[in-house]
Amino acid sequence: MVSAVTAQGAAGRINTGSTMLASNFETFLSLLTAQLRNQDPLSPVDSNEFTAQLTQMAGVEQQLLTNDLLTGLLAAQQGGSLTNAASYMGREATAVWSANKLVDGKATWSYELASNAASATVQVLDSTGKVVWTGDAPATTSGIHDFTWDGKTTGGGQFDDGGVYTLKVTAKDAAGKAIESQVLIRGRVSAVEMYGDEPYLTVGNSILPMSTIIALEEQKASTGTNTPPPEEEPETSA
Repeated sequence: MVSAVTAQGAAGRINTGSTMLASNFETFLSLLTAQLRNQDPLSPVDSNEFTAQLTQMAGVEQQLLTNDLLTGLLAAQQGGSLTNAASYMGREATAVWSANKLVDGKATWSYELASNAASATVQVLDSTGKVVWTGDAPATTSGIHDFTWDGKTTGGGQFDDGGVYTLKVTAKDAAGKAIESQVLIRGRVSAVEMYGDEPYLTVGNSILPMSTIIALEEQKASTGTNTPPPEEEPETSA
């Protein structure tokens, strides 16, 4: 990816630069042609100076070709990113991401603890960073655990669906030392879209950058369908 600028922005600047170079190139050719046409036959243009001008003209032409190549590479890179992201569709994904949407009165996250904890607290924060709910984590052993919030505040109020909230986990061992933890989003990838030069995926009810994905699994096969065994062919007598 192009750092600090989007592919679209970079391509726009390259196109603008190419237009300016092309204009200067045409002006340069016009001036050079006029100079040759109107030169004094008794005092022609110095050959060294003429060679230098031709070299400058060739440099401008090369820069135009380079800009065209860069524009093509940026377009191909952006298209390739979307193609790669599309291959995630339908798969079960795990991402290091803490933002999720409240839908049907609930929002679900996962969290991972590096080791067993003596205590662990989870906090739900709104879009302004304000803590709206605090409670004990449902599990304190090492590994990945799920947590579902019912959309209620610590005081018992209820939030409407549609808001985006983030989860924060704090865990400590018996000596009060902090234990490393991370918040995860897990679910099926249902959509892909581009924001600038970065592909984003819809995982469950969360929209997150593809770069946050840390694990992918094949979509779980549906169960409950009974496939009858193949019929046995009747034996034939010798």
